[in-house]
Amino acid sequence: MEYHNPVLLKETVDGLNIKPDGVYVDVTFGGGGHSREIMSRLGEGGRLIAFDQDEDALVNAIDDSRFLLINENFRNIKRFLRFHGLKKVDGILADLGVSSHQFDVAERGFSTRFEADLDMRMSQKGELSAYDVVNDYEEQDLRRVFYDYGELKNAGGLAAAIVNFRKEGKIKSSETLKQVLSRFLPAHKSNKILAQIYQAIRIEVNQEMDVLKEFLEQSLDVLEVGGRLSVISYHSLEDRLVKRFVKNGLFEGEPEKDFYGNFNVPFKTIEKLIVPSSEEIAINNRARSAKLRVAEKK
Repeated sequence: MEYHNPVLLKETVDGLNIKPDGVYVDVTFGGGGHSREIMSRLGEGGRLIAFDQDEDALVNAIDDSRFLLINENFRNIKRFLRFHGLKKVDGILADLGVSSHQFDVAERGFSTRFEADLDMRMSQKGELSAYDVVNDYEEQDLRRVFYDYGELKNAGGLAAAIVNFRKEGKIKSSETLKQVLSRFLPAHKSNKILAQIYQAIRIEVNQEMDVLKEFLEQSLDVLEVGGRLSVISYHSLEDRLVKRFVKNGLFEGEPEKDFYGNFNVPFKTIEKLIVPSSEEIAINNRARSAKLRVAEKK
């Protein structure tokens, strides 16, 4: 699949425990790999609703009357499902990574490999770009972005270097950004640190942590009892949120106890953490950091 090679394809869809006449949602359609696998397991009465905010993904739409692709951010899953007459569904799949296509198209600005304008918007309709973050954010806000979303210990130094350079002019491209931050990029660790810097800016541009929280909270409302949630994450920030939410339905604090002193939690974990095999990683290097969690609504 040229657009995007789906990660943990069988495991993720197996986790949904597909019913032939069920209704399922793929909130990160991308190249459609996971969606096509779901469709292959549905009968004539089944339905699949997919979301993708990236207009580039629309070319991969599946020509099938049982399939609907919605060109919107999945933070609005509940609203758009209801718009299409669906209050409850039997399973939801989310592959939270940036698609191979987005990484490989240089002008999108997601990859550290290419010289490109600073963009990193997953939807071209998005108002905030990487250019805006790098050139307009105050120093303390840049420090927050690098520390919170890149988990970079030298976040303060990175932010100060950017703000200091801005006195001379704008930082318009990825190459200029690398030059501005070059003293923080030792040769033996430059790729790793750059990846963390790019991740931090991308998460801020696309509000990824807020989107994930809103999606997970809404998943409780739209899943049927016994419905499955199957989520692949790619970095510790995402995985911590997913792990905590499927464990107790909260992002912070502890769940309430019932009359008998038992925690009242909305999900039960179906599988322990699932990671790609060494064979899959050898074929698809972008699978190396993937973590799959599957839970069932009680």
